Order: sequence, then structure tokens, then C-alpha cells
Amino acid sequence: MSATDDTYPADSTPTATPDQASHHPARAAAPLAGDHAPADPWERVTERMRQDIGEAAWRNWIKPLRVSRLEDGTLTLEANSTLARERVTSQYADRLRVISAAEYGGVRKVEVRVAAQAAPRMSQQKPAAKQSGEALGAGLDPRYTFSNFVVGKPNELAFAVARRTAESATVAFNPLFLYGGVGLGKTHLMHAIAWHIREQDPSRHVVYLSAEKFMYRFVQALRFRDTMSFKEQFRSVDVLMIDDVQFISGKDSTQEEFFHTFNALVEDGRQVIISADKSPTDLEGMEERLRSRLGWGMVADIHPADYELRLGILQAKAERARLAVPDKVLEFLAHRISSNVRELEGALTRIAAHASLVGREVTIDSAAELLADLLRASSRQISIDEIQKQVAAHYDVRVAEMFSARRARNIARPRQVAMYLAKTLTSLSYPEIGRRFGGRDHTTVMHAVRSIEGLINTDNGISEDVQLLRSLLSS
Repeated sequence: MSATDDTYPADSTPTATPDQASHHPARAAAPLAGDHAPADPWERVTERMRQDIGEAAWRNWIKPLRVSRLEDGTLTLEANSTLARERVTSQYADRLRVISAAEYGGVRKVEVRVAAQAAPRMSQQKPAAKQSGEALGAGLDPRYTFSNFVVGKPNELAFAVARRTAESATVAFNPLFLYGGVGLGKTHLMHAIAWHIREQDPSRHVVYLSAEKFMYRFVQALRFRDTMSFKEQFRSVDVLMIDDVQFISGKDSTQEEFFHTFNALVEDGRQVIISADKSPTDLEGMEERLRSRLGWGMVADIHPADYELRLGILQAKAERARLAVPDKVLEFLAHRISSNVRELEGALTRIAAHASLVGREVTIDSAAELLADLLRASSRQISIDEIQKQVAAHYDVRVAEMFSARRARNIARPRQVAMYLAKTLTSLSYPEIGRRFGGRDHTTVMHAVRSIEGLINTDNGISEDVQLLRSLLSS
């Protein structure tokens, strides 16, 4: 098998199970200040650690860590054992401190302690079909409420229908489908809906989780031959919320189960709320019958934030976090960073952290110097959709092949070139790029990038292709 044929394990589906489940960093257990990209500061810390120390070490020592608290500049983490605490303290604490200082701001020390007692398995605490929303799904970020969501023209419709859905005692729209690009507020609204419903009526069983986690739980149920418990769990909820549903594109078995779960809930009058990066009709690799059902109810899109909304978001974040950033700097950021809200808020966090750690005055010049990489990426404003379309046209293949599971060389090579350009011409992470290419694992993207990097130096044809595509995309 050639290392450049796109036929490596990370881009394939194991024969033992119908879908490839990938591992992703867990959410922080406690509310902390900071940015939310990809989901919260701790996820960004663990992702950077994974890239630094490798998959195996990350899975053994970093992934199991849980955030306990951030207080007086000390980030306290919990490990599952004394051995884990000693290993993390001796080998990874310094690196964790540096990355955490950049992501949270104000972190001067990292401490690791052993959890008071090992948490028992959820299945031993409660019957499978009776688990709470947190046990079955994923934790909700307490910062993501309706009161903290800045509303403007690009997102006012999505906000209005989300609020209406949360406040309604009956099913208002079924399903409610929210879609928009990365970092525009879909996850914020999803969390806000869940918080509002739980506060309004604690008796309602609300489950929020990512499509990745839904797939992972389904694969586990197949593995342990416990699909009946899986069905009982997800079909007994009052409100089911699935974030980033595009991740199950191309995963036939997971789509089949999700289709039946969706039908069962809707027919029983239960609320279903979905988010994705595209509208139902544009979801590549999704069964037609499922795309049709996802568009049954209310479909609301979130457009990229305009200047006024970007400035309002920065002002609100600075006020909540009590950041002393001059208005001129906020206006500068709102003008220069227009790609998505996550990058915008991340830029503000970096500036505040740098000012706190270095003690340097925040000015437009210092902000431009500190954010040079981000400003360069933002100025290009090249989207993955543009890259995929341009590469497909250049190699005379269909855009859909960028998301397909086909591994023929005439398809795999253009796909790898597109992944390479996505990594070098956008600010998206490996996992985010993988999701935009049919839900591939981040290691697949890393392999593609390295392969094309090598071929650029050895294959004149590939080198010329990449140079031409760069020029076309940057013009």
C-alpha cells in the first residue's frame, strides 16, 4: 500500500464496525473564562497537547484529565490515579502551563491532584434508559445562554426561533434545524435552548450531544451487542439535540439508526433540534430520506457576522471578562477579523492574556504584531468550500468526491491537495478540516498534508498544480 494513495487506516471504516469512531478531547468540567474554539479553552489546550506529544501519550495521560478549577492563577486538574498525577506533573505540567496561559489567560501554575474517588460507571449508577442528560449526552457550558448571545441582523432569525422553541411548552418546530459556518454561534444557541428548557421545566428529559458522540455510542452498542439499551436511551427523551450532524455524512449504519430515532421521537411529539454547517439539502453524503426529514420543520441559517455585530460581540466579551482593551483596538479587530466569531473572540483573549502576562500596553500596533498570523489568514478569507470547488474543477472530478470514501488515485490525490490547501490557506484545525471532508479523522488530514508537502519537493506536476491553485484561490 502506497503511503500517498489515501488508503491508510485513518481514512477508512473498520470492517468490524459500521462506522469509524474518533476520539476527541472531553469538555471542561467547570465553567471557566476564555474563548470557545473548538468548544472551550480546555479542549484547545488538549488538542495542542495532542499535536505536541502524539496520539498515544495524549490518550494515556492528557485526555483523562478533568478541569477542577481555575483560581488565583492556578489551574487545578484531576487525574484518575497517583501514577497519572506523577506522570503528568513530571513530564507535561510545564507545557500545560504555557498552553493554558495562552488559552485561558492569567494561568501561572498547573497543579494535578488525584480525584477524591474514582467515578463509578454511569451504567452502574442508573438503569441505561433512565440516565440524565449529562450522563447520556454531553455537558452544557454555563456561559452559553440567551442572555450572553449578541443579536444582530445576521443571526436574528436563528435567535428568534431558538428562543421560541425553548420557551414553548409544546413542540414549536419539529425539527428545528440551525445551520451556518464554523464559529458563528450554532453551538451557543444549542446550549442556550437546553439551559432554558431545563430551567423552565426540570422534569423534561433534555439530551444534548455532538453527532460524533451519538455515533460513538452507537458503535459501542454494536460492539457490546447492546443496541436495545441504546434505542431505549435515545427514544425516551423529551428533547434530543444533535450538534454538527454533518459528521455522520457517509456513515450509513449511524444514519440508519439516527433516521429511526428521529422518526420515533417526532411521531411521539418529542422535540428534535439539529445543527450543521450546511442546510439539509446541501449535506453531502447524507441519505436523501434523512435530508428530507431534516428539512421538515423550521430551517434557520446564521450568516457571517457583519462589522456591527462583530464589534458588539467584542464589547460584550470585554465587558463580561472585565478586560481593559481600548475601543480603538476593538474596532480594529472587528474590521480585520471577519472569518468567524471564534477567531474574533480568540484574538481578544490572546491580547488580554499577553497584556496580563507581559504587562505591555494594549494598542493597535501591539495587537497587530501579536495577531500577525491570524490577520494574514483572515485577510485571505478563503473558505474550504472554495478550495474544494477549485480543486475539483482543476482535476475534473465532482465536488462530492471530496467527501466520498473512494480511494482511487484519481480521486485520492485531489482530495489530499484540497486538504493541504485547506490547512495552509485557512486557520482551521486538523479536526475541523477533517469534518469538512466527509467526517474524516484528523490523522487523515495530517497524512494528506505531509504527503503533499513531500510531493511538492519531488513531483514537478504536483508542485505546479499547488502553485496554480494557490494563485487562483488568492486572486
